[in-house]
Amino acid sequence: MLTWLDRASLNFPDLSKALREPNGLLAAGGDLSTARLIAAYRHGCFPWYQDGQPLLWWSPDPRTVLLPQNLHISRSLRKVLRRDQFTVTFDRNFAQVIRACAEPRNDEYGTWITHEMQAAYYDLHKQGYAHSVEVWQQEQLVGGLYGIAIGQLFFGESMFSRVSNASKVGFVTLVSALQSAGFQLIDCQMPTEHLASLGAHNIPRQAFAQYLTQYLNQPNTMQWLTPPLITSTLDL
Repeated sequence: MLTWLDRASLNFPDLSKALREPNGLLAAGGDLSTARLIAAYRHGCFPWYQDGQPLLWWSPDPRTVLLPQNLHISRSLRKVLRRDQFTVTFDRNFAQVIRACAEPRNDEYGTWITHEMQAAYYDLHKQGYAHSVEVWQQEQLVGGLYGIAIGQLFFGESMFSRVSNASKVGFVTLVSALQSAGFQLIDCQMPTEHLASLGAHNIPRQAFAQYLTQYLNQPNTMQWLTPPLITSTLDL
């Protein structure tokens, strides 16, 4: 039976109570306050819903993750990176990135990144939890992604690309920086061919929960806002 959240409480049901069909649906209701969102990520779940639906919280099994040391950069992507055609920055324009991620894809109708979600994650950004990666080409924003950083874990949310390979360049630059800062895991939530090509793989939800226990309260050395402009310097 699906659990409906009490607005007065930030508690979520145990992850083992998530439904098998649809895979990972854990709870409904509540709100998108900063406190609840952080509680959700720390618990191992995330919001995902569309306009007209109640607020839904998910914890799929298996969980798609990437270990930074397992990042795969294909030969073709290495050639793109060597061309130095993109500039990558962190937290330069979070609002512009999340708006771009919210734009419907060619094969989709609508978006799950509602105006309410955009406002909530912008609040998370102002509190220092949510971060953006921007990929620029000739001063134009052509790709990027955003996610949540807590302890030594990064929870990826969404990415977009307006130019071929732009989101991949942003992603590999981020992973390289996260690894240098001591991050242990990037949560990719659900599997896609795009993520699999970069080295993401599935692990049991129980194993993912163990990463939460081990690394959420560990320090990292990531200085997201200093300097304001970070250019990719991957060792290729």
